[in-house]
Amino acid sequence: MGARAAAMEVTRTRVLEAAAALWMRRWYDDVTLQHVADEAGVSVQTIVNHFGGKEGLADAVADWVTSQTAVNRQAPTGDVAAIVAVLFADYERHGDANVLWTAQMDRVPAIARAAAHARSQHRAWLEQVFADRLPAPGPAREHALNLHHAATDVYLWKLWRRDLGLSRQDAERAMCDLLTSIDPRNRHDA
Repeated sequence: MGARAAAMEVTRTRVLEAAAALWMRRWYDDVTLQHVADEAGVSVQTIVNHFGGKEGLADAVADWVTSQTAVNRQAPTGDVAAIVAVLFADYERHGDANVLWTAQMDRVPAIARAAAHARSQHRAWLEQVFADRLPAPGPAREHALNLHHAATDVYLWKLWRRDLGLSRQDAERAMCDLLTSIDPRNRHDA
């Protein structure tokens, strides 16, 4: 990579980090390109040149955050406590922002696209980390995946940690208990 390309990549990353940081704390509509430019130490024109505008920036931020999440969510297959610990590490860092973004998905197309992609990535992650317990492809597998998705959703984390005020340890234990209780290998009615 040449020096110019490297400098462009550094600038692009700085803008992505600035926009992500702002959107993790504030509503999409409350963040302008000028806010992002000020945070990143660049001009608005630089952002437009790299991303085409606010919606293009939002799409790029969503992709960038998704790639960061994938790196941080490495967990051993079948180890429920380790899986939950990895998930909680991510939710403790980004859960409030996830909830904030999700609350806006009905009115901001870029966020709706990001949410759909995040759900797809979460499902793929669930298929990977719970591969040892999922039934063969078919209706039983879909049912099991739906249960695992609900049991690991950010809104359940929010309920336990924010709404009910559980400690992280108690919330992790609750999620482990829930995941253990829905293990299809232990169900006799399926």
